[in-house]
Amino acid sequence: MELLFSDNELLPRYDENLIGIDEAGRGALAGPMMMAACKLNKKIDGLCDSKKLSEKKREELYEIIIKNSNYLILAFSSEQIDTLGLSACLKTGLTLIKRHFKTHSHFLYDGNTNFGISGIKTLVKADAKILQVSAASILAKVSKDRVMNFLAKEFPYYEFEKNKAYGTKTHKELIAKFGTCKLHRKSFKLL
Repeated sequence: MELLFSDNELLPRYDENLIGIDEAGRGALAGPMMMAACKLNKKIDGLCDSKKLSEKKREELYEIIIKNSNYLILAFSSEQIDTLGLSACLKTGLTLIKRHFKTHSHFLYDGNTNFGISGIKTLVKADAKILQVSAASILAKVSKDRVMNFLAKEFPYYEFEKNKAYGTKTHKELIAKFGTCKLHRKSFKLL
């Protein structure tokens, strides 16, 4: 199976030299945004967009991916997002990922912009179509969820273990009731 990129370059669904990139927590109201890059050492069955997997399945695949890939997971705090801006954090993440993987590999980022970083191709919904991006999606999502589960113990009023800091109705009601905490992104519209 082949996919057509915007510059008409064909790339196979599984390519051992491809590094997939995705992030989790981009739209969350609190906590870090995680970015992950993944170069698989072998084809792994069951990979797809992390949002389409159960938490249990994501956790299982996370462990398999960790053991069978070269990967990098980055975290950008709420403070960094507020100070630098979301786009600057994403651009920094892509720059760090390219610097980390000093190989002749090529890069594919889920979405429609590479934030001006040359050598990184983009594809909308790549996390559902390309195994390496699916793997990166799982690494980022599980990492984000684990951090929010840990932070939920320190900030129990916000039920981070349930909403993972996304703007659910309940999370917004809890912000209205208790105010914000130091984890909330001040640059985001919280209510």
